[in-house]
Amino acid sequence: MAWNEPGGNNSSGNRNPWGQRPNQGPPDLDEVLRNFRKKLSAAFGGGSSNKSGGSTASSGPSGAGVGLIVAVLAVLWFATGVYQVDEAERAVVTRFGEYVRTAQPGVGWHLPWPIEARQLVNISSIDSFSDQTRMLTSDENLVDIDMEVQFRRTDPVAYAFNVRDPDATLREVSESAIREAIGRSRLDSVLESGRQEIAANTKELVQKTLDSYKVGLEITSINLKDVKVPEQVAPSQQDAIKAREDKVRYSLEAQAYANDILPKAQGSAGRLIQDAEAYKAQKVANATGESERFMKLLPEYQRSPQVTRERLYLETVESVYASSKKVLIDTKGNGNMIYLPLDKLVDQSRSDSASGSATTVTRPIVVESSSAQDGRVRGIR
Repeated sequence: MAWNEPGGNNSSGNRNPWGQRPNQGPPDLDEVLRNFRKKLSAAFGGGSSNKSGGSTASSGPSGAGVGLIVAVLAVLWFATGVYQVDEAERAVVTRFGEYVRTAQPGVGWHLPWPIEARQLVNISSIDSFSDQTRMLTSDENLVDIDMEVQFRRTDPVAYAFNVRDPDATLREVSESAIREAIGRSRLDSVLESGRQEIAANTKELVQKTLDSYKVGLEITSINLKDVKVPEQVAPSQQDAIKAREDKVRYSLEAQAYANDILPKAQGSAGRLIQDAEAYKAQKVANATGESERFMKLLPEYQRSPQVTRERLYLETVESVYASSKKVLIDTKGNGNMIYLPLDKLVDQSRSDSASGSATTVTRPIVVESSSAQDGRVRGIR
């Protein structure tokens, strides 16, 4: 039988399972709250309602209900002390703010708050931050620096206790260090070849400062992502850079010219010195030889002066006439005429170097013999 059919035996006279007639609206909210409050009072030993709808005063709360609530709250409180530490993390446990221990990776438990607390510190991940600032170089030029710092937390206890805000401290130390490194460098070094050296010096200075503070941080790298001159002074700076480049180029060209001309001049000077030394040695050797020859000739002259004088005369005449174009013939006997091609004999070297079209004319020598004792030579050159 359906609940809304007539004749039902519902104790309330209403077959509606929701406790209301079909034509009634939703239940009253105040009535629902009163019913809930009654049930809650009954569970904790409070007043209970009688059959007439009234309530009777309770003698006091139930001890078992209070104990159950306290036990549940205690379990929940102790459960708040359970924690999980990942492999890359370490947990710094403190008791009333004082360091107690460092928990390793795994599941752990500490006395719940407010007795003990924990702080998880990741010691494996590498974090980074960027910083943009404007600063002066040693030659009083403005540059805009875009710097990136990468770091990791190596000592969780020092990171948690020695400095109030380690990350903010790292930013301030990094900016101070890069200002010092840029302030010691010239603009051309910052813009061109000196970036790696500046980054290395900055990293060393930042790490040294952090170690003195005992922050528990390690700098892995510092990169200068962008270094440029501000737009307000860029044109003037470009002209200055171009002037410096021209200076370097002209210096290199002058050095190349000097490297080319100096070895040649030094070689010429060395050659002249060697020629002079050779000429000196030749003259000294010739003089020495002449003196030695004279000293060897003197004893022979002293033994036979006439023979020595005649031999010296003949040798001198021979040396003189050896380079002469005259031909002397000592004729004896009949007066035969002798024809000699003197031009061909004397100018043989000249005719060999002449052109093939040139014609060589042979000019004979006429020799007449006047007597058997002497002869005359007549020739045409």
